[in-house]
Amino acid sequence: MTNRQHVSIEMSDGVRLAATLYLPDDAGDTAAPWPAVLEALPYRKDDVTGHARSEYVRLAEAGYVLCRVDVRGTGSSEGVATDEYPAIERTDMATVIDWLATQPWSLGTIGMYGYSYSGFNSIQIAMERPPALKAIIPIYATDDRYGDDVHYYGGVVKQLDQIDYPTYMIAMNALPPAPPVYGDGWREEWTRRLDATEPWILTWLEHQRLDDYWKAGSLFVDYEAIECPTMIVAGWADGYRNNSLRSFERLTCPKRLVIGPWAHASTDTSLPGPNHDLIPEHIRWWDRWLKGVDNGIDRESPIVLFAQRSTLPAPDRAEVRGEWRYEPAWPAERLTPTEWKLADAVAGPDRDADGPDELAVRGDVGHTAWISCAGVMPWGQPDDQRPDEVYSLTYAWDPLDRELEILGQARVRVRITSSAPVAFLSAKLCDVFPDGTSSLVARGMLNLAQRSSREHPSALMPGEPVDVELVIETTSWTFEPGHRVRLDLAGTDWPNAWPPPEPVTLGIDRASASLELPVLDGPSPVTERPSMLPPFLDDAGSGSGSGGSDDDGEVRWSVTHEALTRTTSANAGSTFVDEATDTVPAMRSHYDGVVSVSTVDPGRAIARGEAAFEMQWAEATVTSRAECTIESDATTYRTTIDLLVHEDGEERFRRRWERAIPRDLT
Repeated sequence: MTNRQHVSIEMSDGVRLAATLYLPDDAGDTAAPWPAVLEALPYRKDDVTGHARSEYVRLAEAGYVLCRVDVRGTGSSEGVATDEYPAIERTDMATVIDWLATQPWSLGTIGMYGYSYSGFNSIQIAMERPPALKAIIPIYATDDRYGDDVHYYGGVVKQLDQIDYPTYMIAMNALPPAPPVYGDGWREEWTRRLDATEPWILTWLEHQRLDDYWKAGSLFVDYEAIECPTMIVAGWADGYRNNSLRSFERLTCPKRLVIGPWAHASTDTSLPGPNHDLIPEHIRWWDRWLKGVDNGIDRESPIVLFAQRSTLPAPDRAEVRGEWRYEPAWPAERLTPTEWKLADAVAGPDRDADGPDELAVRGDVGHTAWISCAGVMPWGQPDDQRPDEVYSLTYAWDPLDRELEILGQARVRVRITSSAPVAFLSAKLCDVFPDGTSSLVARGMLNLAQRSSREHPSALMPGEPVDVELVIETTSWTFEPGHRVRLDLAGTDWPNAWPPPEPVTLGIDRASASLELPVLDGPSPVTERPSMLPPFLDDAGSGSGSGGSDDDGEVRWSVTHEALTRTTSANAGSTFVDEATDTVPAMRSHYDGVVSVSTVDPGRAIARGEAAFEMQWAEATVTSRAECTIESDATTYRTTIDLLVHEDGEERFRRRWERAIPRDLT
């Protein structure tokens, strides 16, 4: 049994943050004092994510106080949400951790965890080393805010992610504090919030190269900053997968990695699966480092991974084939980087035997791969890659006569020419089945202006060859006998990333080009297999995790080609309706987005998103709607944002932002 309490925690500047505590009953084996586990998020604990309760109850029943906090300026907390992961948030969370450690019921040991945003700030707070923080579990988070988040991809502005998440957050941050929780004065606090609202996306677009803005809160700057034990949870279908092996290798603290087939969603319900309940693993980690229980988790093989193998593609693929196993270390001793020469591959049709291989870049190539950060629908999985391969340079090697297993990051090394000063290179590693089906294994992208430096990009000299290395996202995959390894090269990865600023032709010197695969030679030296528990589903069929909605609701996803206007558009949308319960109000959320690109001039691209919320409290019914449009040409991203808020059918707030932001070699 647990009890639930709303509390208010005062920060050093007087701003009060709203928190919800899930406490064990003070009886039996769970008698106080207790350790506490903190989850800090901007996604409104009292309504938008208020249904995700089973996980918190389970932690409380295991003898932990689970504390959920709305970060400054969001949900029922005071203040203004100026950006994601601002410096003040790290200061605030250090204060919250100290508050938790000094409560009468507290054992004085605190853990921090969470999915996505809460995983990011778990890493960031751990880098600050507050004394009471003894362990973290970042889930679907990353060590590189510039390179592996929803903003940029290989130095290229993301397109679909750059419009959906920011629009969603503009509308959400315009909602008032939850009146039943905040109490008297909620309208006044809401007014202060609305008057100070600034869309985060404007800041993101103004920082188009790696700089101090992105380094703040990025672990790659100093992996040794984290000293507390860290268990990373990652998914092969998630956009933050690169953090997994990379951070594990570089962290010097006690560490553990669990990486499964999952997308950016609960491990209990993710598409793809297999699905599993990880809360018992969380509790083992907390027991060891917050309670001091010698349960042996720190002596086990530290890497638990799902080794994927050849699986047919589908946007709603339920499972990836494979098996769970342990790895004792990373890099693995049996890892053998193996070079595959493009000159030894069978090149695509209409290719000069001696090269160079030339490709007139088409702006809409990439739509069969969809976006790199899969999650709940409509953010689904890749389909058969053959429609994109028609407009790509493809290189396929002979059918395999035995299994080929890879683990880690593949690398593409090419000598390339460009007809324009700014161009991009996209690479997709594919598994080609005997019937010709092309299944995406992993992908990567590189803004060629950042070929030597992400901090100091430089334009290309048209026609002048340059040697570049493109790193493909980390993966696990076994290609089965009779299958072929195929590499697809293109100049766009749309709608995942923004197309280049003008028409461009790329040239690849096939004779000097290669694909390096991270090949595993032989089985893991650990023969014992992990015991993975079946998914935990509550009465409503939802899982424990809060990493995305577990109910697909009404979703829309389509790609259309307009022959006469020479444009391709991708449309995605969703509508979710939640009935009122004893803890959350009735609410409705809606998102519609469309991105389009010219097939003859990739610089002409548009992204439009609309996000809306309706909250029905006893005190008021509030709606907020945000519309965001980004339109590009060869030189500029033109952004228009409209926000409209109503209370009980009457207009409460209206504002428009317009900004023309120069393209900075992107």
